[in-house]
Parts: sequence; structure tokens; C-alpha cells
Amino acid sequence: MQATLKKMVTFAGVGLHSGAPARLDIHPAPADHGIVFRRADLDPAVDIVARWDNVTPSKLCTLLDNGAGVTLSTVEHVMAALAGTGIHNALIVVDGPEIPILDGSAAPFVRGILRVGIAMQSAKLRAIRVLRPVEVREGAAFARLSPADHLEIEFHIDFVDAAIGRQQKTLDMANGAFLRELADSRTFCRQADVDAMRKNGLALGGTYTNAVVVDGAQVLSPGGLRHTDEAVRHKMLDAMGDLALAGAPLLARYTGHRAGHAMTNRLLRALFADPTAWTWETCSPALEDRLPGAGVAAYKELAGIEMAAL
Repeated sequence: MQATLKKMVTFAGVGLHSGAPARLDIHPAPADHGIVFRRADLDPAVDIVARWDNVTPSKLCTLLDNGAGVTLSTVEHVMAALAGTGIHNALIVVDGPEIPILDGSAAPFVRGILRVGIAMQSAKLRAIRVLRPVEVREGAAFARLSPADHLEIEFHIDFVDAAIGRQQKTLDMANGAFLRELADSRTFCRQADVDAMRKNGLALGGTYTNAVVVDGAQVLSPGGLRHTDEAVRHKMLDAMGDLALAGAPLLARYTGHRAGHAMTNRLLRALFADPTAWTWETCSPALEDRLPGAGVAAYKELAGIEMAAL
């Protein structure tokens, strides 16, 4: 069945690139509403549906565009949190052009959603089943969707900085794996990239606590890494958020090799451009039990490692 939040939850912080104060309120929404962002700072307010065909190319984040010049940036972490907690319907009201970065991960969004609770709805849930492999490439990088009975994510990264290096991870995203394995992994960057971005008026809200900053073999962020492979886990988190822009849960295996936001969006565009590559499927109870959000409402009551990690 479809799900929404039991009540509104608010998040406040700063935009990663603008450095400006940013606030968002996630409101419950009726069945079949989907995920919709609202730029409430505009008069009149402008809605942007969280969907793959509303994404415009951006190197540093996932940027939504309503087609008339209104944009909203850095939506990937909140989208990942919604997908990972099994929220299918929500109205997200934002007071500016950028989502707050918070701690650089999806964990604050997950905590807020679990705190207010998840409300099941009477409408049936449909998923998108991938029927045959679809792939996009750019040089050595590629992203691929292949048939699978539930969402799986595999990611490979390779950085010259010894603090990151080569990392690979594969996860079955069913039954709370996102919460346990990926949600608290922060965005990361090289110190040289930070310096370059700031010279160009970007990353003005970035700090050593809302991003993992590395310089060669050194991790400059206080406290070091949350996971030895935090970098690849965050890339998987980003992929989870970008894949959520399909508009429904995906039944597929995603493989990313040096892929980023733009490439994952290109992959979704390639998928939906080929009607023989996918189909809608109404979820049975057994299928729902294999989706990323299955059973996560119980995490609110757990007082152990799982919630401590969030």
C-alpha cells in the first residue's frame, strides 16, 4: 500500500552552495499525490514534481526545474530519505532555491520522518519493473539498470586520494538496509575542490562537519569517517535519491561505476524512452515486503544500534 507521513516535520539549516538559511516542511499528502516540492518563497508559490523529466543537468547536485525558470537544488538526500522510509506521497514546502544540507547525509531527514511516524494509505502501490538491461556510458564511467525482483545497488568509485581510493559495495535495499547501511554517510570532496568551488562562489555553506573533506591520505573533517567506506556508501545514497525520481519504487539492479547525478538521470531517461524496457506492476503484499521502506516504522521503537547510527 502507499504511505505518507502522519504529520508535518520541519528541517532548517543552510544551503550547501549558497550558504543562505534554508528551511523545508514535509507535509502529508493524499494517495497518488507523489512527491511534490513547493517553492513557497515565490509569489505565487510554484510546485515542481519530483520526477526524472524535471531534472536539469548539474555537476554538483540534483537540480529540479519546472521548465519556466524556477529551480530547486540538492534534492537528492531528502529524496533518498523518503524512498528509504517508504514514503510515496508528500508535499515538501521550501523557503528558497536550495534544500538545507544539514549534516551532509540523509540521516536527519530519516530521523524526522520516523519521529512523526508513517501513515499507511488504502491505495495500492505500483512499482516500475525493469524488463531488460539499459545502460549509459561516458568515457570510463557507466550506469546500468538490469532486471531484479527488488532494488539492488552496486557502486564502484576510484579516487587518487588515498583517503578514498578504490571502493566497491553492493546492497540489497530491502527491509531497512538504507537506514542501517547508507543513511548516515555524508557527502565528500577534496580540499582542492573546495578551494576551487569557493573561488567560483559555490560551497559557501559547506563545512568540515557537513561534508567529509579529504586531502591526499588525510581526512580533515573532525572525528574522521563514520564508515571506512563512507565515500562509496554516500554515492549509493545519492543513487537512491536520484532513482527515486523515477516516480515509483524500482524493481531493478542499479550498477554505477564512477557515475554521478547527471549520469543516473540520463539512465532514467534512457529507460523511459524505451517502452519495451519496463512495465508497471501492482505490488502484492509479498512484493511490498521486499521494498526499501518495508518495516522501517518499527525503527522508531528500537533503542539499539540502528537508531544510534541515525
